[in-house]
Amino acid sequence: MFLIFLAAMAAGFTVMVLAARRAVDSAVELVAGTRVPPFLIGMTVLAIGTDLPEIANSIVASWTGHGDVNVGDSVGSAATQITLVLGLLPLFVGTILVTARGLAATGWLAVCGLGGVAFVTNDDWFSRSDALLLIGLWVAGSWITYRLIRHPHQLTLPEERSPRGRLVLRTILALSMVGAASMIALWGLIGLAEEWNAPEFAMSFFLAALGTSLPELIFAITAVRRGEVDLAVGDLFGSSFADATLSVAAGPVLFPVAVTADEVVPATLAALVAIAGVTILITRISEHDWRSGLILVAGYGAFFLVLL
Repeated sequence: MFLIFLAAMAAGFTVMVLAARRAVDSAVELVAGTRVPPFLIGMTVLAIGTDLPEIANSIVASWTGHGDVNVGDSVGSAATQITLVLGLLPLFVGTILVTARGLAATGWLAVCGLGGVAFVTNDDWFSRSDALLLIGLWVAGSWITYRLIRHPHQLTLPEERSPRGRLVLRTILALSMVGAASMIALWGLIGLAEEWNAPEFAMSFFLAALGTSLPELIFAITAVRRGEVDLAVGDLFGSSFADATLSVAAGPVLFPVAVTADEVVPATLAALVAIAGVTILITRISEHDWRSGLILVAGYGAFFLVLL
């Protein structure tokens, strides 16, 4: 059964990555040429698109009574994207200029979201009202960030654009594949946790979060190579904020679920501190290069020392 669980998880994550990339490409083309700022597109439209694995995992995990898997994946993804993924970015594509408006606000909103997760799960229960509170924070935070952005430039409209209806259908089909693949990956992850007698939260925080964060890494690299740095950074910070609010709350708002506060709260607070540190660092430098990248990667490595 070990090999079956491992194969299911690997196949699920692989399909999620491929389908999420197709969904993101279609969504970008769909909103290209509008007056929506690239950073805002990154932190909302694309963040939700690339976060669909976490959202699907949240719903399935809560529905099946695995609250620790939900919180572990979402909180772990929030930390992974802002430390490991953002840290690897300059190592893959070289030095990038960090000029995105709204970046600091989104980073601190993610910190607030994680603080909210730690607060609402402190009683070993993730209720529907807790979830609604976090979803409300995501809505309010997205509006605040939009109000802070001034004089945005538009995304370039492709010369040959697919029909809008086809783009919508393509996006919906790709997102549906992400959801189905996440169910397979979740089944494999839970099976591996039982086989190894490992805590579901730790397995989700590290293993599942790595798998569900791959769409953000692939999209960020692609966007930077196309010259859309704001879009890439907006997606990473927006995904982290969405993970700390919308994604983690998507399941409990439908299926309230028990969690293990002794595992959830310390890890969430550690992620909070890490994201706060990265936000301070990134907003104080004009260029994100290999040196700052290694600092962020080392920050991700510190989670293993702190939580294991």
